[in-house]
Amino acid sequence: MNNRISFDKETPWDREIGDEKSNFRFNIITMLVYIVGIVLIVQLFNLQVVNGESYREQSNTRLSRVSSIQAARGSIYDRSGNELAGVKTQNDVEMYKTNISNDELNNAILNLINLLEQHQITVEDTFPIKINPFEFTIEGEELTKWKKKYKIDEDAKAETAFYKFKDKYEISTDNVDEIRKILILRYKITTTGYSATKSITIATDVNEEIVAQISERNSDFPGISIETSASRTYLAGNLAAHVVGYTGKIKEEDYKEQKDIYDIDDVVGKTGIESLFEEQLRGQDGEKQVEMSVDGTITGEQVTENAIAGNDIILTIDSNLQQVTQTSLETCINKIKAGGFSERYDAQGGAAVVMDVNTGEVLSTASYPTYEPQWFVGGISQENWAYLRDDERHPQLNKAIQATYEPGSIFKMVTGIAGLESGAITPKEKIRDTGIYKKYNKEWKCWLYTDYHRGHGYLNVTQALQHSCNYFFYETGDRMGIDTLSKYALHFGLGKKTGIELPSEKSGDVESRETYAKIWNGKHIGPGDVLNASIGQGNNNFTPMQIAKYISSIANGGTVVDPTIIKSILNSDGTEQPREEIESYTNEKLGLETTDDGIEISAQSIAIAKEGMRMAASEAGGTAYKVFKNFNIEVAGKTGSAEVPGTDAFGNDKVNAWFVCFAPYEKPEVAVVVMIENGGHGNYAAEVARDVLTQYFGMNSTTDVNESLLAIPYIEQIR
Repeated sequence: MNNRISFDKETPWDREIGDEKSNFRFNIITMLVYIVGIVLIVQLFNLQVVNGESYREQSNTRLSRVSSIQAARGSIYDRSGNELAGVKTQNDVEMYKTNISNDELNNAILNLINLLEQHQITVEDTFPIKINPFEFTIEGEELTKWKKKYKIDEDAKAETAFYKFKDKYEISTDNVDEIRKILILRYKITTTGYSATKSITIATDVNEEIVAQISERNSDFPGISIETSASRTYLAGNLAAHVVGYTGKIKEEDYKEQKDIYDIDDVVGKTGIESLFEEQLRGQDGEKQVEMSVDGTITGEQVTENAIAGNDIILTIDSNLQQVTQTSLETCINKIKAGGFSERYDAQGGAAVVMDVNTGEVLSTASYPTYEPQWFVGGISQENWAYLRDDERHPQLNKAIQATYEPGSIFKMVTGIAGLESGAITPKEKIRDTGIYKKYNKEWKCWLYTDYHRGHGYLNVTQALQHSCNYFFYETGDRMGIDTLSKYALHFGLGKKTGIELPSEKSGDVESRETYAKIWNGKHIGPGDVLNASIGQGNNNFTPMQIAKYISSIANGGTVVDPTIIKSILNSDGTEQPREEIESYTNEKLGLETTDDGIEISAQSIAIAKEGMRMAASEAGGTAYKVFKNFNIEVAGKTGSAEVPGTDAFGNDKVNAWFVCFAPYEKPEVAVVVMIENGGHGNYAAEVARDVLTQYFGMNSTTDVNESLLAIPYIEQIR
């Protein structure tokens, strides 16, 4: 018999106790719901009945808008921290839409324009009707479309259209001058639009007096406020202008594509570093909540999202060296034009590049003529724009990377190296220059051939470079052929983009079978064309930056460098971007791909080319010896003079002048490339390189090089 009591089975007593607990919880929850409901009803009654009228009055007289906080644009510095492009804080006049009458709006506009005029500030004027006398500022099809858009009769005169806009905007004054002042902004509002949350900019960088007037007389300027912004400033003037670039208002088509990033009045990079690194420089705008009354009076502000400043770009440029490069290039061009050398040429412009031969860093680069980026801040003047647009020397063009030129004799190191590497010539082999290269039933003269001189005689490759003997390189090119020549030219980076971190770089051309066929409609390259290519003529066209890469690669012993102008990028939080990220960013922006041709040039061939360049600049008889004969550092260089079609203003055949060099010879550090459009002779351009090297090595020159103005140059047009 089992006498144990089981506790597993539920009894009626257990069920009664559970039901009582459940009912208690339910009653508590019900009471809480009733209490909360009563509280809400009381609060609602208080809001709608007791204080309803007061709250409705406040609601009807208060507006709230979200305003953008402009991020400070990142700065651009040289390698030593000198600011090339920075920002300054400025006060801008903005206008928002408010709940006021047309009459109040018109009076506010008139008050504002009168105030700005007192301080010689003009407002952007796009209203296409002038007064005194009445006339349209547009004509033809543009005027017809404009009339149709604003529902004005096709044959309506300017005065009729003017008063139609007066009526449209309910302008009460009869003073014609005042009417037009009001129309300027009313028309701007119509064409660009504004709202209670989105303003239009009326004036930028206004002085403190205007700020005080608008703040103190707030009732006279409903909807008008002062916003603080950061404006671009270029304190360095035209220093490295083509590298730094400039900023300007975003184009309408660009804005439409990037509305999620920009506002219609935003300023963006247009050229140079400003353009390519726009995403890095622009930063991220913040937001603030602005409370104001319906008449536009601001009653409170609260920042809801902080602005993040743009990143800073540090360039490889050295400001002191850059200044010397620019000044010397301009001085040399003007000296050539004035006949300061032995002949007078109508030199038009030029470019120069100074490069670290071991790293590829660009220490300075100049393009002449130039301009000032500051001209574009706040809108460029008509005078400055006319200069940039109409000057035939193309001041906006960065000639170091955006213009290509036949290299002339500075190409001869390629020909010599290609000949040595291919076995077409040997280091000790001498070729006799008789003055005229006769082959294929044609004749090609060496530059030295004259009535009293028959050529250079027997020369090896280093001597041929020293004296820039055309005959020697005609023979070398003929022996090896165009395929070998073009292969080595491409290896040194000629005829293709260098990848420098700047927009709109040109690739140029290396003479080859393909290039010749492309330019001459499928024709096959002939032996005479190969001879011309061997001395840097024909379809060889390179940028000065490509030439700097080529000379640096010879100077450092044969390692082909990758030119760069970016030293580093500093994020807004002070951290430095990894080099790999910078390269990835620029490669994507420029659409670049890295390739390896697998060519390795022997140390002997490089040494021979370097020795020939040394002899050209540092030994008597060299084509640049006169310029460097008293120089404190041994320089290796090469002159080049390349014919271009036409004659100049002085009746001379047009000849572009090149000079390239590196120094010191024994342990190279820096390469200099100078190109002067219609500069006449390569040794004229060498003066720029001498000035640059003097600055680079910190030398105080004690002996000036004085050239006889009566001397007859011993170099010819092609060398």
